[in-house]
Amino acid sequence: MSQFQTLTTPQLEEKQKSGAKIIDVRSGDAYNGWKLRNEENGGHIKGAKSLPVKWTQYMDWIETVRHKGIKPEDELVLYGYTTEEIERVASQFKKAGYRNIFLYNKFLEEWVPRNLPMEKLPRYQQLVPAEWVNELISGGKPSEYENNKFVVVHSHYRNRDAYLSGHIPGAIDMDTNALESTETWNRRSPAELKKALEDHGITADTTVVLYGKFMFPDNDDEFPGSAAGDIGAIRNAFIMMYAGVKDVRVLNGGFQSWEDAHFDVSIEDVPKNPVEEFGAVIPAKPDLAVDVPEAKKILAAKDSELVSVRSYREYIGEVSGYNYIEAKGRIPGSIFADCGSDAYHMENYRNVDHTIREFHEIDEIWRGLGITPNKHLAFYCGTGWRGSEAWFNAWLMGWPRVSVFDGGWFEWSSDPQNPRATGAPKTETDVV
Repeated sequence: MSQFQTLTTPQLEEKQKSGAKIIDVRSGDAYNGWKLRNEENGGHIKGAKSLPVKWTQYMDWIETVRHKGIKPEDELVLYGYTTEEIERVASQFKKAGYRNIFLYNKFLEEWVPRNLPMEKLPRYQQLVPAEWVNELISGGKPSEYENNKFVVVHSHYRNRDAYLSGHIPGAIDMDTNALESTETWNRRSPAELKKALEDHGITADTTVVLYGKFMFPDNDDEFPGSAAGDIGAIRNAFIMMYAGVKDVRVLNGGFQSWEDAHFDVSIEDVPKNPVEEFGAVIPAKPDLAVDVPEAKKILAAKDSELVSVRSYREYIGEVSGYNYIEAKGRIPGSIFADCGSDAYHMENYRNVDHTIREFHEIDEIWRGLGITPNKHLAFYCGTGWRGSEAWFNAWLMGWPRVSVFDGGWFEWSSDPQNPRATGAPKTETDVV
């Protein structure tokens, strides 16, 4: 017999009305919309917070709970796929001093079949779970997939060792330099992108599944980005979509999710199978990227925002963020959307297992900063990686007018005619 009180569906609805916090202990993928138990409808109970049972194994679990604003005095209602998983998380809360804990174990049996209020990440299909990728490479037909050709890409920056030391079976490797210029760090020319994609066996109609490997970047290294392949994968995804690949997927959590699922790992150096023709005029989606002239127009427009996805130390001009960028400061008028600690981390957009953060939380933070879906938003960072990841979050949420300011601080600061600002953003007098 459970040590926690179990609620009926009507009781849960009453708890919702009284302000109880509903907590979904399933995976973030199920929360986002994937039907991992073949349920009729995907997604989560409207208003629920995501706190997967998997996270209970982490030492900083209680810090994650507090970060989500879940307080000991709150009434909590936990639900998931199985009673065992629900009770495991409930027990963790009890150990941490939480007392008002209730369980709801009728999600699959009652909530879903009755079509009670649920929510999902609008473009959840493009953020795939490890189980989906495993079924795909095993010759199956995973849900939300209607194609007959795919390529799995292990993304990295100057780091084939990250690939050769262990990757998803059948995956090819792609250096971000294939799609980015090593001089400007912007997307390459249409002709260069066409050749790079063809050389990697990718056409406009190929389903491309990208992932990277997080390897604890160190700013003292010559190339810190070589250890941040998880961000590089989303950078490659952005450029592929800009070019015209119609079905780009990202493995949620990157290689960490694959390892956590205990799927097979390969060290084979898989050969690429080039194709003769990409099959679309590049760029097929030019509006996804903006350059300096458009960035200046965005700064001057009332219905647009330039969004800085950098660390606070970069934003106030304490550091440039990169060992190859000398200029310090920010673009005056841009909105600060803190990435995390430095140029090679995205802690504020990631969970403890490297999966994408709960989209409701990102939405709430952004709206509080004036970053709203009714505006044209251009995300940027130093050279494009972090800006691309923030852009991907907005795109997954279905926000209609989102772009990446590709040049970022690197290109902006290279022109002495462009204004800069340093210090805490108090007044326009800090413009230099």
